[in-house]
Parts: sequence; C-alpha cells; structure tokens
Amino acid sequence: MSPNTWSWQSRDETAPVWPGTHQQLGATWSPDATNFAVWSPEATGMWVCLFDDEGTETRHRLTEHTLGVWHGQIPGVPVGQLYGLRAEGPWDVGHGRKFNPAKLLLDPYARAVTGQPRYGPETLPYVVGSPDKPSPLDSAASMPRCVVTHDEFDWGEDRRLRTRWRDTVIYELHVKGFTQLHNEIPEHLRGTYAGLGSPTVIDYLKDLGISAVELLPTQQFFTEPAVAQRGDVNYWGYNSIGFFAPHAAYSSSGDRGQQITEFKQMVKSFHEAGIEVFLDVVYNHTAEGGALGPAYSFRGLDDHGFYKRAGTPGDAYWDVTGCGNTVDTTNLAALRLILDSLRYWAAEMHVDGFRFDLASALARTGHDIDMRSAFLTTISQDPVLRYVKLIAEPWDASMDGYMVGSFPPPWVEWNDRYRDTMRDYWRASSGGIRDVASRLAGSSDLYADDGRSPYASVNFVTAHDGFTLRDLVSYNEKHNEDNGEDNRDGSDNNRSWNHGVEGETDDPAILALRRRQAANMMVTLCLSNGSPMITAGDERGRTQRGNNNAYVQDNEVSWVDWRPDDAWLDVYEFTKAALRLRREHATLRQRHHFVGTPTIDGGPKDLAWMHPTGREMSAKDWYDADLHTVGMFVSGDPLRSPGPRGQQQHDCSFLMWFNSGPEPVDLTLPHNQWVNHGEVVLSTDPALAVGAPVASGDALTLAGRAVLVLRQTDHTP
Repeated sequence: MSPNTWSWQSRDETAPVWPGTHQQLGATWSPDATNFAVWSPEATGMWVCLFDDEGTETRHRLTEHTLGVWHGQIPGVPVGQLYGLRAEGPWDVGHGRKFNPAKLLLDPYARAVTGQPRYGPETLPYVVGSPDKPSPLDSAASMPRCVVTHDEFDWGEDRRLRTRWRDTVIYELHVKGFTQLHNEIPEHLRGTYAGLGSPTVIDYLKDLGISAVELLPTQQFFTEPAVAQRGDVNYWGYNSIGFFAPHAAYSSSGDRGQQITEFKQMVKSFHEAGIEVFLDVVYNHTAEGGALGPAYSFRGLDDHGFYKRAGTPGDAYWDVTGCGNTVDTTNLAALRLILDSLRYWAAEMHVDGFRFDLASALARTGHDIDMRSAFLTTISQDPVLRYVKLIAEPWDASMDGYMVGSFPPPWVEWNDRYRDTMRDYWRASSGGIRDVASRLAGSSDLYADDGRSPYASVNFVTAHDGFTLRDLVSYNEKHNEDNGEDNRDGSDNNRSWNHGVEGETDDPAILALRRRQAANMMVTLCLSNGSPMITAGDERGRTQRGNNNAYVQDNEVSWVDWRPDDAWLDVYEFTKAALRLRREHATLRQRHHFVGTPTIDGGPKDLAWMHPTGREMSAKDWYDADLHTVGMFVSGDPLRSPGPRGQQQHDCSFLMWFNSGPEPVDLTLPHNQWVNHGEVVLSTDPALAVGAPVASGDALTLAGRAVLVLRQTDHTP
C-alpha cells in the first residue's frame, strides 16, 4: 500500500446499501429509501454516517462510483435524519489531496444543516504543527450535521414577481439585525425569517416604497476560527459552507428542515405584498479558509479540484477573495454546484434575484478575468437563471479585479463610482459637477457603450460594509476598536465629513445640518437614473458609532434601532417622498440613456443641464471646480421609451436643483416654450415649501447644501 494512502477500517457497516443513482447529488428522500450521491472523483472510499439524537454514529459504505460520484440508497431513512460523510483517499498535501476519513464532512448539497462547528484541532485535517501529516483525531463530536429533508410547502399561486428593473428599488438588510430590536414583533420571532416576513416589516417597507429586499447571506455560514477564538462571531455571514441550506440560526421553528419551510413562507409573504427577494450569495470562497484551515466539506472531498491554485510548488492556494481560498469556477463540479444551487433557490425557494459577492473572482478563466468565462456564459444560457435578476459586485480583492462597467448583459452592477462621486459632491469635495452629472443621469459612460440601460447601474451611497448614512455625516475617521483588530480593519477612504464634531453631539446647528445632508443624499439617490439601493436603517438615522466594518458586531451596534426618540424621521419622510415621485413618474425612472437632444422634432431636449443663471451649462462650466450648483431638466413630454403597445408616452417634466456649496445660491428658472409653470414637490431647504408655485423666469434663492425638485403643472396628459 502506498504510504500516502490511508489504511482505515469503518465500523457498523451492517445496514444494506442499494446501488442507487448518481444523477441527483445530495440526499434525496423517498418512502422506501434515501439516495445519497457525493462528488469525490479521487476518493477510494465513501461513507454516509447516520446519527441519532444521542450522537451515536452508524456508517454505511457507498459501493458505487460513477463518473466521479459515489452513490447508494439506504432504506428506511426518515425525514429529519442527521448525517455526515467520511471520505478515504490519497494524502498528498503538495498536490491538493487531503483525504482523511477521521473527519466528518458536510454534504455540499445538504438542504439543511443543524449546529455550528466547535473549533479545535479535531476539525483540522492535519496534525497541528505538522501540516504534512494527517490528523488521527475524529471530528464528529465537533461538527454540525446535515439533515435529510422533504418539504411539501404549498406555494399556491406564488411565482417570482419579475418586476422591471427600472421599477426596482432595493433595500439591503440583515435578517436578524432588521428585526432583533423591533418591539412590535413577537419576541420569539425577532431575528428570524418569520419575523422578517411579518406584517409589521412588510407594511413598513411598502410604506417607504421598497420593491425588493436584498438579504445579506442566508446560505448556511460559519464563523472564522480566528474570529471565534477571540470570542466574536461572523455577523454578516460572508463565510458560506452550505450553498443549498438556509442559515439555521435565522429559523424560529427549528433546524431539522423547518428552516426551509420558514424561509419559503417569508418569500411567499413578501411576494403577496409585491416585494421581490434577492439573496446576497457568496460562491467565490468557502468557510474552510486558507490551506491550513479546517476540513468541513470540500477540502475533504475534492480539495484539488474545488480551490484555485497559484501554480507554484506546494499547496499554495490562489486567493483573490481575501478569505484564504478562491473557488475554481472552471472546475466542472464546482461550476455545477453553483448553478444547481442558484437553480434551487430560484425554482424551489422562489427567490427573484441574486447579488454575487466579489463577482470578478467567479469570472476568471485560470488567473485572468474573462467576460466569456464558463461561469458567465452558462448562467446567460441557463433556461432558469437567465430570467432572474443578476447583480454583480464587480470587483474582488486583487489589483486587476476592478471591473465596474464591464459585466455583460443581463447583469447589473453595484456602482461604487456613484457612491464615491456623491459622497464627494455633498461634502463639496468633488472639484466641480462634471462627474456628478454623469452619475445623476445613469452613468452612460459606463453602460451605454455595450447597450445596457441606466438600470444596469445599481446606485448606492452606503452598503453593509462601510459607514451608515448617519455615520457618514458624523465621523471623519473610522472607529473600529471593538472589532478586536486595533482599528486596522475597515477602509480608510470613507469620503465622510463630521460637520465640525467627531461623533454624536448636542449642538443643534450641527445636528440640523447633518440631517439635511443625509436627506440630500437620500433624495439624490432616489431620483438618480438607475436602480437605487438603500441600506437598512439609513432612512431613519441608524448609527454604528463610527464602526465601518461591523462584521463581528452581532449586537446593538449593527441592529436597527426602532425607538422613535433617536430616529431621523425627517430623513424617512424625504426618502418616502422621493421614492413616491420616482414611482409615480416614468420621467424619473427611464429605460433609455439620455441623449441630450429632443425626442421629437421641435420638442425639448430629453435632458438639459442648467446653470444657476438660467442658461444651459457651457463647456467651460463643466471644468469650473468652484461650481457646486447644477440644475437637471428632465423632459417627460414625450418620453423616449414607447408604451407597451408602442404608443408614445407623456409625463410631467422635472427640474431638479442640487447645491452642495455652503452658501445660498440665486437661481433663475429658465425661459422656454415647453414648460412655463410648476410647483415645488420636494425641498430640503425649509424656506421653499412644498406646493409653492413657480414659473419660468422666476428668481429663487436655494439654501446652501440643499435639493429642490420642481414639477411641471401645465402638462396635459
């Protein structure tokens, strides 16, 4: 026997195992027998290990190996049965073979997982201090279990909603953090799928004007060992291990498969309210971490095939995720797992879309980013996935991974250039308004050249990582001391401004200015062309006390505070009003990029940029670094997009003024032959009241750091 091959004897191989089938991976239950199928092409042996409630293990050796898949049927396995896997095979660390049957492994296709790992040397495939030697320590007592499931949920007439992108308003939230402190949700439902799908939450989101929730990772994830050892947890969840399993800790009803039913009911409840559900999915890396990390699943089944290698001698992973490993999407089994997982969530769980964490890492052929990669090509051709919404985080942790504007249709992208530009503009550090205008109008410089629409730009000012909106206007520096990394973690490039005092203050003038600045950014976001994304709680002034990397803060630092006494309810009302305008007027959510020319002969330009003096911006104005005020005229009469039957569409025209400078600005409303009368429909300047009439040629004074939105009133539908 080769010295690199395990010699290991199983026990309790007494129950019969039928041949079964290799086609459907995972555990497939039936009344007679449950089929188990596991991809592990280089394993020399595979066991399904069944556990009772006392932890007693019974091992069943799979005898069939077809096209790289070990498979067999075990009769009499009940729904809810706990199980794991053990794999025997070569131990050759230098070539990525880490088979160790002493390690209990999770089924990559498990539909449910119960428990969390107990971190220690038992879960490591190697001997501590000697990574070239296999560890004899059994990990079963330290490992979670997979669950055999069979769910017969009644979906009724529920289907994915297929809301048009230009009608989509995204709300990024955390399942636990959004409901954990909500006093109107029953205590046993707080922090769960059931709590999130409750009427209390849904009514709030509908009132605000949200059309889609984007959930931070809900696929089963584990905390990194280093984080756990210092007493913290991974709160955000960007450390996935079970790509088919709803994260069990978010279930109020149980973790033996009940989490599946509860997740489905949450989705159904959102759909009944007209709200789509997007999942933030993390396929670029797994919770197994770097080469010296634990063996939870893939490392013990197909380490060499599943993780990218650097191409150097030894067992060097190629890490462009910053998390220790990178999933190799050119490996057919890894690609199949990702596609099967996506189809499962879309078809079986009725999810409407996905946001792909570090999508550039997935779009690599070899070490190079490839927009014709197997990952992108297969998704675009898949009969299920090509019709769901696909959102790329278009970068990874490498120097060459920044690909904003480069993903092919039908993908849309998080547009961090919008975020940075708007943050700089509202702190009067943009150096003029040239780039600001591009972001307001839908970033045609990024998306028009390859035929994508403005909605390909997912516009955002904040996200889960980074400052909240309140902290963006309250802190100049990050304050991550509680994260246990000596404030070294988190970005130093926050583009924030504390308005004179670092952190919270009782100064009424500073507080008023901060709230107006927050309202300015929310209104700007909601009325920019593209797809807006709001971070949960920003609309009511949620703070993380200056922490811009709260991934380990599973506490009140991260949870949404629902108490009214500290809420910025004026910001909420501005956000709600801006979203209502967007929803009611097609002028403010256009399908096509603006051209800057009339839509019809003799009509107004579809878009015109106005100088405060009432004339159109000149070429010289665009390079004026001291110009902080601009007017954006958007014509609705007619719209460039036709109606559903090809008819010409008409709507009100709008003139929006943005002033990020500290001083009031005198405005002259432009003279023209198309729009003569209007009204104030939104204003963060308290001196300009909503409902006030205006006319072409009028002179107005707009306060420093304010937004003014005027709507045409002499429009004839």
